[in-house]
Amino acid sequence: MHADDVFNRYSRQIFIEEIGVVGQRKIGEAKVLVIGAGGLGSPVIQYLAAAGVGGLAVVDFDEVEMHNLNRQVIHLESAIGKSKVDSASDFVRNFNSHISFVPLHLKVTIENARDLIRDYDMVVDGSDNFTTRYIVNDACVALNKPLVYGSIFAFEGQVAVFNYNRSKNLRDLFPEAPNPEDVPNCDRNGVLGPLPGIVGTMMAMMVLKIIVGLPMATDQLTVIDTLNWRFMTVKF
Repeated sequence: MHADDVFNRYSRQIFIEEIGVVGQRKIGEAKVLVIGAGGLGSPVIQYLAAAGVGGLAVVDFDEVEMHNLNRQVIHLESAIGKSKVDSASDFVRNFNSHISFVPLHLKVTIENARDLIRDYDMVVDGSDNFTTRYIVNDACVALNKPLVYGSIFAFEGQVAVFNYNRSKNLRDLFPEAPNPEDVPNCDRNGVLGPLPGIVGTMMAMMVLKIIVGLPMATDQLTVIDTLNWRFMTVKF
């Protein structure tokens, strides 16, 4: 992209004193891996692409279904039956064709997690199950990669930054994964559409702050209760 086009596209970020040209250059050079192209992944992908993150990759093995559309806003009706990463690729290509987007249509496992994560500056976990969350967390700890974490349920969301500048990780907060049968999830209990938009946008903000080098609160979990409109911070 021509320098004038870069400035015009990202000028409202560049005008921010704490970002400027240097910060925008860092954003353009960053490589971020997003786990999941669903409810949380959708706003993360939207806003990281909008901000001009130069290298963006998304891992997901699922396909777009009708019931996804109340919250997974990068996917269109015409994408039903298509892999979520290919649908996400279509979105990014039409939205910001000047960044590199890598769709990875596969499942994250203990065997492949480190290889997937190794070449990226940080990871954003928008997965929907604890097995994947712990696999991703442990791989990030092993590779010393920052991890931006989020989860959603009904009206409530959670966000945190793990393993950043020697901060604590998921296992310091929850040492072991709970029994899946004891954990409520969106498939059984639902989620109101704007909630993942709120949480995912907060996650995208965290990513951009880390990239630019702005102050970042660590060793804390932020709980968002949109039913009662309360925000609570739990330190650990």
